[in-house]
Amino acid sequence: MTGSVRLPSRRSRPLTPTARVRRLRRRITLLFALTSAVGLVAMAAWAVRADDVRWRDQMDRTMSADTNWALGLLETDEDGRLDAGVLLDTAGTACPPLHLLSVPPDAARDARRIAPAALVVEHAPREPCLTVGGAVVRRAAAAAVNADEERSLDGRTTTGEPVRLLALPFYPPEAEEDARPQGALVTVADTAAQQAGHRRLAWRVTGGCALLVCLSALVGHLLSGRAVRPALEALDRQESFLADAAHDLRTPAASLRTLAETALRGDTDSTDVHRRTLRLAEGMGSLVDGLLTRARLMSGTAVLAVEPLRLDQLVEAVLEDAPTDGHRVTVEAREAVVVADPDLVRRAVANLVGNALVHGHAPGAPAEVDVTVAADGPSTTVTVEDAGPGLPPEVAGALFDRFRSGSRSTGLGLSIASWVAHAHGGSLTTGPGRRGGARFVLRLPSSERPSAEG
Repeated sequence: MTGSVRLPSRRSRPLTPTARVRRLRRRITLLFALTSAVGLVAMAAWAVRADDVRWRDQMDRTMSADTNWALGLLETDEDGRLDAGVLLDTAGTACPPLHLLSVPPDAARDARRIAPAALVVEHAPREPCLTVGGAVVRRAAAAAVNADEERSLDGRTTTGEPVRLLALPFYPPEAEEDARPQGALVTVADTAAQQAGHRRLAWRVTGGCALLVCLSALVGHLLSGRAVRPALEALDRQESFLADAAHDLRTPAASLRTLAETALRGDTDSTDVHRRTLRLAEGMGSLVDGLLTRARLMSGTAVLAVEPLRLDQLVEAVLEDAPTDGHRVTVEAREAVVVADPDLVRRAVANLVGNALVHGHAPGAPAEVDVTVAADGPSTTVTVEDAGPGLPPEVAGALFDRFRSGSRSTGLGLSIASWVAHAHGGSLTTGPGRRGGARFVLRLPSSERPSAEG
């Protein structure tokens, strides 16, 4: 019986660090948008509610003023019955419609709460501008009588139009303080225009909230992008460093393995094997040192320990340590002082000189390298010129990028020299030399030499 191997699904595969950072960015954007949406929705609901209360209160105040004025025109006869003659003669009750309802004497004495059906309609306009059902008018009047205070409610006309009803209770003449209301005067007002304006405001607020939520999501996406950008750049630098290390160490490691296998078989002289192994080890050490320097420069962890230094003396010291056996190196150094990091500048100059000694000559011929240190106005230049074949046109534009030296080397030396120059506010440029070879110019800001008297 054979078993089957189950491959992990796409969902179960672990995410890469870059994918995790990008997922974090999406979550930050979503959280920012949700937080903004909650705040905006709460503010929108408050604004819509406040507008609804505002227009209702404004209408109630207007209706209350009109109803109180009309209530002052009511009279009672000698028997205590309501007399609306003065009201009808003084003001029309058709628009706004005024309804006069009274409480039967028996109901006023016996019942604690008056049912709407128990109210008696003393007056109703014959041709009102707003026709409201009698049940709605009775309900508003009963609410005012039972509450013993002004009451308002929403309703609709017989044709379905929205209206606002306000009922104001009134009392018999010379009534005691604890007397029950004698009835209520109910007025009706059209609210179609106010509700239409309220709906327009609600839609505008809703649309504005949706737009602001989208805008906040966009802003959150941009801000989260800027927040995670250093992490993404650090991951890119890490991947670049690992790629450089793997690419550069693969060849010398394979050569060391080949030498070890050759030594085990005894095919070559052990002294020659040891010599070649030593050269490879030295090259790997220099390569690892360059990779670490490049990584520190790219990550920003290499802090510049600047100090005034004699650039001409530094260049002469670099040339003394350079492997110039069999090559001709001439130096013309004038006194120059710069404020820079000695270790980084020494590495940059050593990389330029080493590049000229390795690539600045024809195969089998010695290299001829000229090194010049001179002050050029506000800057000091170190010029390294060789008499080799020159720079290939296809790599001249990207010479200081990694893997772009024009040969089998990865070009880390030139890229490190360029980074050192830019870290100090200078530059590294290249061009054709006077003898047909390559010419590199390292430019660093000058510093005035301190006076002996100071």
